[in-house]
Amino acid sequence: MFDGLKQKSSAKQAIYRNTMSTFDLLRKVTQELVVELSRKITPVDSTVIIEYRPINDMEFHIRFSGDLLVFVMHSNIVTFPDEYGPMPTKYVEDDFRRRFFGHIMAYNFMADSIKYQRMNDPGYLVGRLLINIDNHYFLEGVQQLELPDNDMSDNVVTPDGMKLFVESAMIAAVNNDLIAPPLDDIQKISVKQKLENQQVSRPSKVGFSFSHEQVVH
Repeated sequence: MFDGLKQKSSAKQAIYRNTMSTFDLLRKVTQELVVELSRKITPVDSTVIIEYRPINDMEFHIRFSGDLLVFVMHSNIVTFPDEYGPMPTKYVEDDFRRRFFGHIMAYNFMADSIKYQRMNDPGYLVGRLLINIDNHYFLEGVQQLELPDNDMSDNVVTPDGMKLFVESAMIAAVNNDLIAPPLDDIQKISVKQKLENQQVSRPSKVGFSFSHEQVVH
């Protein structure tokens, strides 16, 4: 019993360190990508701003046009049911420590939702990155993401892989258009909404189709 607890605890600590290292790499490639995109777009249209915003050790944002991408690393190590995602693969079954994952989430918000503190505005999950003890990753996400062939045994965390994740998340967010509410929905506004700076005709995102049917080996 003691040995089992010790092994599992050690594995979770190692996975946490791998996840933190991956999040730091994700932060680094994001900063580089923002500089690269800003350099290209400024001569074309100086009014378009692409901005990286550090929040804390476990969160950073990218703001571009009217969109905001929020990347969050969760501090907990998780596992999944036996039939979910990479769980039934030989790679995971060969080592029980591979059943545990750190996870990093990417959410899409309207930038004005944060700017004007519109607390009821929804954000949409763009992708989830699972990191294991081998520093391999499994990426889940909306159908607009450029998802890799999800053979976790081959998916080692690399700068190129993390850059592709960020680029794909930005493209998915840009393609997720705003839909204005029907007229009947905006004929009345409460004093509370007005005091909270909530616009009378506040649009909302279409939302994403999340891709669960991914090829897993």
